[in-house]
Amino acid sequence: MYKIITKKSLNTTVTQMEIEAPLVARKAKPGQFIILRVDEEGERIPLTVAGTDKGKGTVKIIFQIVGATTLKLNHKNEGEYIEDFVGPLGEPTKTEGIHSVCIIGGGVGCAIAMPVAEEFHRLGCNVTSIIGFRNKDIVILEDEFNRCSDRLFVYTDDGSYGKQGNVTVPLKEMLENGETFDEIITIGPLIMMKFVVLTAKPFNIPVTVSMNPIMIDGTGMCGCCRLTLNQDGKRVTKFACVDGPDFNGYEVDFDEAMSRNRMYTDFERHAYEDTCNLFQKEVA
Repeated sequence: MYKIITKKSLNTTVTQMEIEAPLVARKAKPGQFIILRVDEEGERIPLTVAGTDKGKGTVKIIFQIVGATTLKLNHKNEGEYIEDFVGPLGEPTKTEGIHSVCIIGGGVGCAIAMPVAEEFHRLGCNVTSIIGFRNKDIVILEDEFNRCSDRLFVYTDDGSYGKQGNVTVPLKEMLENGETFDEIITIGPLIMMKFVVLTAKPFNIPVTVSMNPIMIDGTGMCGCCRLTLNQDGKRVTKFACVDGPDFNGYEVDFDEAMSRNRMYTDFERHAYEDTCNLFQKEVA
């Protein structure tokens, strides 16, 4: 059992928790993830490590309430426990040889991008961060990005906060003005990452994408998180849990990945609705 040390609402649908898990905290690096179960009957879900405190032995997670399990998790409070908390899993984000980096986060993907930006800042890299959201009500982690970025651009689709537009707008402007980076790292919705890759491609700048497909065991056995990469003219299957979650953005078949991610949308919605009804009955 793993104790919830702190709980904080970042917006109406995104919650941050610190979980007491000293063994995970000791080993976890930016870019890696954990898999948790809320209770004995619960499903396994992957969540990215959003930060660690090795002194306190805690791991920070940030999640969006989108399905039954995240709804159950959000009903847990400080001092309560969750059943399982396994990790760190996956490969950490590579930082070697990078001196100038552009970190691009979209929506709740900023929870993954933020610790990566913090690590590059700690290593003395020049960090440019771009974060994008649909509107001002769901902006998260702006202060955290400010602290670890040499430059920060905040964009919203409707212009209600920061500048209006999506994350490719400032990226395209910088690249067309002759700026360059050793690496662009983008984390967020698949469609956003796809267009970041397309924006960077004419300038031949390496782009790393963080993939978060459907996942069950996190060890490469179930095959649910498989991705298709185009490498040297061949289609190659990789697994996000053990080969990633970071991949060369120019190789990822985004259209296939988006199609696979939509497969369980209806099931997830029904499970969420059933769980909502259960909590409402308990309150009544």
